[in-house]
Amino acid sequence: MDKCLGIISTRDIDRHFGGLSKIRPSYMLPFGGRYRLIDFTISNMVNHDLKTIGLFTGPKIRSTMDHLGNGKPWGLNRRFSGLFLFPPYYDSKGISYRGDLPQFYSIMDFLDQVREEYIFIANPNIIAKVDLKKALKHFLDSEADITLIYKEENDPEGRMIGYDKMHLDVNRDFSNLGENLGLERKFNHFLGMSFIKKDIFIEIVKDSVEKGDIDYYKEALIAHKDKYKINTFEFNGHVEAIKDLKSFYDANMHLLNRKASASIFFDGGLVSTKPKDEPSTLYSNDSKVENSLVANGCIIEGEVENSIIFRGVKIGKGAIVKNSIIMQKSEIGENAIVVNTIMDKLTSVDKGVRITGSGLLPYVVEKYKKIRKD
Repeated sequence: MDKCLGIISTRDIDRHFGGLSKIRPSYMLPFGGRYRLIDFTISNMVNHDLKTIGLFTGPKIRSTMDHLGNGKPWGLNRRFSGLFLFPPYYDSKGISYRGDLPQFYSIMDFLDQVREEYIFIANPNIIAKVDLKKALKHFLDSEADITLIYKEENDPEGRMIGYDKMHLDVNRDFSNLGENLGLERKFNHFLGMSFIKKDIFIEIVKDSVEKGDIDYYKEALIAHKDKYKINTFEFNGHVEAIKDLKSFYDANMHLLNRKASASIFFDGGLVSTKPKDEPSTLYSNDSKVENSLVANGCIIEGEVENSIIFRGVKIGKGAIVKNSIIMQKSEIGENAIVVNTIMDKLTSVDKGVRITGSGLLPYVVEKYKKIRKD
């Protein structure tokens, strides 16, 4: 993997998360009790020996800088390689360009300087512990210019309508990329991951920017599919594709399934994150916790069921929390009821207050908000 550079593309992935992405990019959303979404992509790259990783931060950069820093938790605080953060690219009038290709074009000097010959591109909002060494070997052995990674998804209920769809011909060779409209029970889900030769990547980006008719990397792949040798690599493991508020909520709830949780956290190596020291969680004699993930540093005096509880959360006596995500340092007062809800960091619910969302769309309490009885 020494010859491969990791690039994490974050353009236009924040549109459908409501208040959760108001002050942070969606790839920085807290996940699973103590992690951020970005942790899974970076950890999988590091676990497969990628030593140089570049991340396009987007404009809401504060939380990214605070969490990632110099990359030390992932061993990326290196002198000549490591973690590189690329701020957004603006024109002379201070207007951000549309699409990810202009962002890629802004790092041409960086790409010229790094010694890696190949690039692995990933979407941080798709959690999939792909064996990158095996995928890279397939890419190199096949002598392809580009290898796209996909998973065959069984989706009879149409929950994945709007996701990227890969079309294969009768020989199972790559044909095209499109959008899943739910017309088939099964479809090949393009995971936003690809290996590409660095010189080919530079050529595609420059050609697309010069012509000015394409803004996105996916569109560029389609436009150049007949010019370069493009093949595919199938992934058969667990995937969480997080593109909106509902899929974010569902992905957290899936962690309550032991098989899914083991796949996400342990397959292909452990997930690293920024360390935060907290004492063990305190459970009172009156507390009751069922089928939930509870991080350290909490005080639980009420009832918790089918929920994800982050660090430092306080749940008062007689309170009931069900089917909810309660993020770091939030407080739920005595006898309060919280059901089908996402409470962002540093939020609170007063004594006796009841808040309830639905299984189709959870209720969201935005960061720093206080829900009062009056």
